[in-house]
Amino acid sequence: MNHDVASDPSPHARAADPGPAPGRQHGNPPSAIVATLGHLPLLDGWRAASILSVLAGHLLPIGPSRWELNAAVAMSGMAIFFCLSGFLITQLLLQDQRIGAFLIRRLARILPLAWLAMGLLAVIPANRGLLLENLVFLANLPPVHLMEGGNHLWSLCVEVQFYVTVAVIVGLLGRRGLYLLPLLALAVTALRIAAGEPHSIVTWHRVDEILAGATLSLLVHRYRPGAVRLPVPGWSVLVLWVLLLGASHPAAGALLYARPYIAAAAVGVSLYASPGWFRTLLSSTPARYVAQISYALYVIHGVLGVTWLGGEEVGKVERYLRRPLLIGATFALAHVSTFQYESRWIALGKRLAGRPSGAPA
Repeated sequence: MNHDVASDPSPHARAADPGPAPGRQHGNPPSAIVATLGHLPLLDGWRAASILSVLAGHLLPIGPSRWELNAAVAMSGMAIFFCLSGFLITQLLLQDQRIGAFLIRRLARILPLAWLAMGLLAVIPANRGLLLENLVFLANLPPVHLMEGGNHLWSLCVEVQFYVTVAVIVGLLGRRGLYLLPLLALAVTALRIAAGEPHSIVTWHRVDEILAGATLSLLVHRYRPGAVRLPVPGWSVLVLWVLLLGASHPAAGALLYARPYIAAAAVGVSLYASPGWFRTLLSSTPARYVAQISYALYVIHGVLGVTWLGGEEVGKVERYLRRPLLIGATFALAHVSTFQYESRWIALGKRLAGRPSGAPA
């Protein structure tokens, strides 16, 4: 999951550009720096909604188990998370094509908390011998080597592999290489269909959710919100959100293959046409806060799930009685991690990456 806040927009975060878009009057080469969208508050709300959906799907009972609603809610949340990741990473690279700086900032965002979590999980006997594959983010590839308590970290593997791939593309082809991403999205979806993989944790059967977000980013960059209006009613975004939930249900059949594009459509339509109350809700202070700590929420909730708080060794009733403690601990640790631990690494990454040539301080 791309999982970023503020000026670094990355699962699994606040959607903002790394700074004011410099103009041509400053003498900046347009191939290095292009005008950015600026902060899109709605994306904060989408990120908050996505992590809350994942937490609900993983931690709370949502209807009778035979309805499989937990899987649908969690998968829809992951689809939005990945869509936002592709969107925001593409925005970063549209603005600044310095690949070294891009990778430094991405790794400074993802690695510190992920590696800390993996190090803690490595003490579990069942996880011995699995650390290396997880540290290099290849554990989701067959044969899968995910850790107990770290099964959810497969999404970070998909994220990091996407970072490396898009960095190579832009390194070879420059900014124009980003326009290959829509074609890659369709190719991955075609591969999923051919392989009969409607839902998978293997990168080449899942990364179309990120690539669909990248495609949306390219469209939004070309047709700016505020400058273009979609001839659709505001409530259509709610219909798309419900459709995404349906397309995430294990019994959805062929509709599961459309999940990446429905997620991208829901996010995209909301930027151009959505009810006022919807914008207010998704742009609210609580939504921004949840978005800020979303990456830590995602990583930490799975790790705590294998502790006493997870209650895997007890019956269902007692397990759910412990859930308020688990959720409270997850939010508390995520707050501390985001503002006292991860923020220091993010700041270091920014210093090491530096600014684009000609960018204002």
